[in-house]
Amino acid sequence: MDGRSFFYRLGKLVYQIDGVYEQYGKNCDLASPNLLWIIYALNDGKRHSQKQICDDWDIPRSTANTIIKDLESRNYITLSQIKGERRELLVSLTPSGKEYADGILSDLYKREKEIYSEIEAPEALLDILQNLAAKMQKIAAKGE
Repeated sequence: MDGRSFFYRLGKLVYQIDGVYEQYGKNCDLASPNLLWIIYALNDGKRHSQKQICDDWDIPRSTANTIIKDLESRNYITLSQIKGERRELLVSLTPSGKEYADGILSDLYKREKEIYSEIEAPEALLDILQNLAAKMQKIAAKGE
């Protein structure tokens, strides 16, 4: 296999996996795949800024802002100022937001756990993919 074939196959696999999550979100009647990823990110029990979510999940800021405003209007999240940051907000699930997220994600987590148990050397796989992602960032940097 040459480099072009590798990246072609890799691209297809990445989009197939992403497509599974997109279809899962559709099956849950979510308005967009980005909504699923934002809920997924917020439901990990850690603190997240809106900027961090956008950067980590490659979601455009305007898209994330629209979704976050909608979640806020439905009382699923709260936004709070980050100390020392003038424009950046901390996004947190409310108790009803946690219930909403758990309702959407509990079956997904169960299915991910089943698949995870079948993966050989999952930590090594993640290390390889993280290293590849870091190297791939150079492609995007050349366009700047």
